Amino acid sequence: MQALQVLYEIISMLTNVLVMLIIIQFIIGLLFAFNVINSSNQFLASFYEAINRLLEPVYRPIRRILPATGAIDFSPLVLIILLNIVLIVLNGIMVA
Repeated sequence: MQALQVLYEIISMLTNVLVMLIIIQFIIGLLFAFNVINSSNQFLASFYEAINRLLEPVYRPIRRILPATGAIDFSPLVLIILLNIVLIVLNGIMVA
């Protein structure tokens, strides 16, 4: 039973890191979109590109399922909700 607890903690930590990356990507994207930060800032541009490369394979299947909504991309929100559902289900399995 303790091995399941350790596994749950590891999955929970990785989920939290992924959610933080999604939020950071969103904030940097907003800063670029509203010209608060110039997109020629090489550090932030490369950091944003690295996060995009990490998250794009995860977003791609979600984007295929979701209907096209124009300029608004709901795949990060759907991913955060799915990750929380997975954590809730795993927690329920551990308690039972």
